[in-house]
Amino acid sequence: MATISLDPRLGFQTGKTHHQHGAVIEEVEGIIKIYKDGHVERPPLVPTVSSAVSPELSVAAKDVVIEKYTNLWARFYVPSRPAGKIPLVVYFHGGGFCVGSAAWSCYHDFLSNLASKASTIIVSVNYRLAPENRLPAAYEDGLNAVMWLKQQAMSGSQDQVWWSSKCNFSSVFLAGDSAGANIAHNVAARLGSLRPLCLKGTILIQPFFGGESRTESEKHAFQPAGSALTLPTSDAYWWLSLPVGANRDHNWCNPIARGGTKAGEFGAMLVCISDMDILKDRNLEFCSAMAREGKRVEKVIYRGVGHAFQVLNNSQLAQVRKCEMINDIKAFIHQ
Repeated sequence: MATISLDPRLGFQTGKTHHQHGAVIEEVEGIIKIYKDGHVERPPLVPTVSSAVSPELSVAAKDVVIEKYTNLWARFYVPSRPAGKIPLVVYFHGGGFCVGSAAWSCYHDFLSNLASKASTIIVSVNYRLAPENRLPAAYEDGLNAVMWLKQQAMSGSQDQVWWSSKCNFSSVFLAGDSAGANIAHNVAARLGSLRPLCLKGTILIQPFFGGESRTESEKHAFQPAGSALTLPTSDAYWWLSLPVGANRDHNWCNPIARGGTKAGEFGAMLVCISDMDILKDRNLEFCSAMAREGKRVEKVIYRGVGHAFQVLNNSQLAQVRKCEMINDIKAFIHQ
């Protein structure tokens, strides 16, 4: 999907293109450019769309501002005719922490379908992006979104009754794909008391983790043409999103480095893994580490598909696997 031209410290060539903002000093080609004066450009990789949802899904969607100061907002998906109160899923989109939006058409389509088929309210959080806002900014935004939901549950705000009246606040899940799954995991690890919310578990789809040592799947995985995540692109995302001076064994990147994870005291985990993904081995290692810490971990491996297939691949096989994933998530939420 991308070739890389990065800071010499990564072993890549620095870009030579000049612009009104100066030279391009770091670039993931076709995805993001960073100029000498700090200006960042992101080409329109995926169309952004309004909150309108196809009528046959029977889902209402609306964008809600959570915090004006940081421009934190979320897109809510609410089934129109639920049978009683239904679970709440807080979702974080992927994009290597550097690109992506809750308004991207691929996420809008996937999450409106998931809300309809799994009979769940989904809150898709639009968090701040790196490199302008390096980690832990995305984690802070995720935590603030959850705390805002807690406040809505406590206050019974009339402004939010259109979704809160249908919500079972005792059945809450954190979810995301790729970098969003990393965010879900790290937000869960930071949570204290959530009452009256009850966090039942996390749903991690192809969680974006890394490390200084390469895994076999990072070195040798056969990937579909136009893969959404290559090893150089992964390295670039980590370079742009981790705190300055950190390497890929930082706990936010490699949660099992230096003694293991901070699992948190909450419910089960569902980890969705693609067998043609460079992250496959890291995802499996993460599952094993969490199980050793006593977590109940369910993992599902989707055959014949790569990273982010559920939002970026329209092949017939990917569509079949996406239906399987939606069914797996539905079963996990409602078990």
